[in-house]
Amino acid sequence: MLKKTALIYCEDNFGTMDGKTANGLIRSAGNYTITGVIDSTKTGQDTGEYLEKKVNFIPFFQNLQEAVAHLDAVPDQFIIGMAPSAGLLKAEERKVVMEAMELGMNIVNPLHEFFTEDEVFMNQARKSGVEIQDIRKPPAKKDMHLFSGRSLDIETPIVAVLGTDGAVGKRTTSVLLEEALEKEGLKVAFIATGQTGLIQGKKYGVAIDAIPSQFMTGEIEHQVLRAYDEMQPDIMIVEGQGALSHPAYISSCAIIRGSRPGSVIMQHPPKRENLGDFSYIPMPTLESEIALIESFSTAKVTAVSINHENMTDQEVLQTISDYEAKYALPTTDVLQFSCDKLVETIFKTYPELEKKRSAVYSN
Repeated sequence: MLKKTALIYCEDNFGTMDGKTANGLIRSAGNYTITGVIDSTKTGQDTGEYLEKKVNFIPFFQNLQEAVAHLDAVPDQFIIGMAPSAGLLKAEERKVVMEAMELGMNIVNPLHEFFTEDEVFMNQARKSGVEIQDIRKPPAKKDMHLFSGRSLDIETPIVAVLGTDGAVGKRTTSVLLEEALEKEGLKVAFIATGQTGLIQGKKYGVAIDAIPSQFMTGEIEHQVLRAYDEMQPDIMIVEGQGALSHPAYISSCAIIRGSRPGSVIMQHPPKRENLGDFSYIPMPTLESEIALIESFSTAKVTAVSINHENMTDQEVLQTISDYEAKYALPTTDVLQFSCDKLVETIFKTYPELEKKRSAVYSN
């Protein structure tokens, strides 16, 4: 299938917490071929080299005009690559979206502000013959699901990737783990719970933070049941959001209750001192978050994946060694050292999966 081309708008935010949608799409574009990122503060650099020291030949552009002038063709899609806590566009950003539509680009909007409910945007979309997709827009309440309890009968292993804060790499670890398990021959169902995974094209998922609280657990369960019925997967990977301890978010609660994971992989940034969007609130410790998760659910934390932000290579290695000694849990940095430890932990936790891996290797 020919992928659609896309230009990402992430002015002054690429590589930061608020630019996590753009960051994720650069690491794994899914349905799209990314042609560039608009961030005038990084013009002239390579997005892959900037993000993880790996050249990918996807450039930064000063603005929309420069991007169109340099590209061979106007991209099919214009993706808002930012996820600010306010969730709303500024006046200058609205202008850029209008210009993108005038150029014939469809709009992919991951914000809490729904463009399809904006009369000015919709008039421009009709005039330009383009479409607007609001990724976070929830279904009508009549189409939402309450928790049914049917998921209690599912025996398929379910692994949730949870964390100690927002924007610590839970989705990145989930995606890499999905790919690693598929290489082992397993049929993996990925349950996306945020806007980036849905933009990437994950078949099962819901932007959980846009769902009314009454339906959150049911909507997660519904996606798990869909995956179970349609795929009969060997294992499910559920992407986490925020943190169970986070005072501003309840999404982790719904994800745990709705998906009922049997085990959890913890994502943690050892050098982060305060919560990302709340600089006056100290980060929870890894130990306290593990204890909270294990007391809140029947799941056990079986491994740790660290986010190496603000860490030297030596600090990463030392932290891995320290955590494995302190917590007796396999620990890794998936971006630097792959998912091998996580994969082996999963096969150890769910030995019935070993037969399916052995079958692959014996063929």
